[in-house]
Amino acid sequence: MKENGLAIDRQRKINELTNYLISIADGEDIVGDGKHLVTDAEFAKITHEFTDGIYMRRMDLHAGALIVGAIWKHEHFCFLLEGHITVSDKHGDQDYIAPCYVRSLPGAQRVITAHEDSVFINVHKNPTNTRDLKEIEPYICSLNIEEYNEYINNNKELCQD
Repeated sequence: MKENGLAIDRQRKINELTNYLISIADGEDIVGDGKHLVTDAEFAKITHEFTDGIYMRRMDLHAGALIVGAIWKHEHFCFLLEGHITVSDKHGDQDYIAPCYVRSLPGAQRVITAHEDSVFINVHKNPTNTRDLKEIEPYICSLNIEEYNEYINNNKELCQD
């Protein structure tokens, strides 16, 4: 129970950080509106690749970048190909030095700090083989905890977090 309480408290702090950053976003140093995934920032270039049944989202992070990610709906793998990052989530903080990979579970929302220029990739299933980001993004992630909880409540048979 104590671990669950800590996870809830850390998730609350991530939510507070997200809301604060959105409130002071200037479109240059702080990017994001909380309504759309950030797909273009000077300090975190995002590129997309597709192949049969797979969508790959690549972030090229500049040293010093801080990224608050979306909440992922599905289990997937993340790869750090270059660099050094710290990932903070509801469970704690973890340092990663490339090359390495981790399994991301449903409900994961990460705060990523890049200590040096880094390349970080998320690989997601893409069952419809769409190449339309407006279609794939709502399938793979939620933009806030309320949206994610609604997804969980409407898909209980699919979501075993």
